[in-house]
Amino acid sequence: MKKKLWMDHDGAIDDLLSQLLVLTMPDVDLIGLSITPADCFLEPALESAYKLLHLMDRTEVPMGRGESYGVNAFPDAWRARPECVNALPMLINLPSPPDPYQYPSAPDLMIDTLRASDTPVTVLMTGPCSNLTLALERAPDLVEKIDEVIWMAGAFRTQGNVLAFQHNGTAEWNVYWDPVSAQKLLTYGLPLVFVALDATNHVPVHKTFLQQLARQADHRLSNLAGQLWALTIDTIPSYHYTYFMWDMLATSYLALPQAFTTEAIRATISTRPPNAGQTRLDPNGVPATLVTDVDKALFYDYLLQQFRA
Repeated sequence: MKKKLWMDHDGAIDDLLSQLLVLTMPDVDLIGLSITPADCFLEPALESAYKLLHLMDRTEVPMGRGESYGVNAFPDAWRARPECVNALPMLINLPSPPDPYQYPSAPDLMIDTLRASDTPVTVLMTGPCSNLTLALERAPDLVEKIDEVIWMAGAFRTQGNVLAFQHNGTAEWNVYWDPVSAQKLLTYGLPLVFVALDATNHVPVHKTFLQQLARQADHRLSNLAGQLWALTIDTIPSYHYTYFMWDMLATSYLALPQAFTTEAIRATISTRPPNAGQTRLDPNGVPATLVTDVDKALFYDYLLQQFRA
């Protein structure tokens, strides 16, 4: 039986690549998709997500519009990336999506779709958790419909990736964007898997991988994935920042759980400066699972295999 999946992402390049990866998974049934206006401007991100559904002949998948704008905004330069994505040669001439404001509210669509499911649903989040938290606040019974939550979020035993005024650098961006919702999410007692910087720091986007991907560019998904990752080239080492396989690693957990090293933890999340959004190990915290490592060769090979589909 296929795993039913709800995906919530925030429109950045790695989120869109993750959506594309999900659509290549034969054992996963994507039953809904929602976009959070965090690391994206909502309208172009909805367009990008729709075009990927169209490319993969999956436009029947319902899409929801995030209605939360978090607490700590991502930089505008990062949020504008979907505009570049929509201009890529493989996407620019695809049909335009509906009016972005005709999409239903993401929390409401999530509630309706999960309630209608006859089996529990896995929730994959590669952006902030605000849509899920809002849905649970409105419909606490939704807990019974969720099999597991896989969330690319957090930094437990490593430095965070937030560099911001009035912050000490301990947080990861998906949690920092809305730390209050993140802490609320813990209170619902859901089976929660953190794919945190502790693990994603092991899998950078490096030029050797991009060269391997380019060698199979006659496959259209490899070609598109290569175009998307090329848009991150200014953040690959030799410049000022490193682009990692943040969301791709979390997404691959759906298909390759045996490749991951995990541990049972108890966690809590700070909601105030100077460490707002910090995910902390706490013996009195909420039980969760933390991904700590991955078989890197297996992971990179899996991506190359899927984008040859």
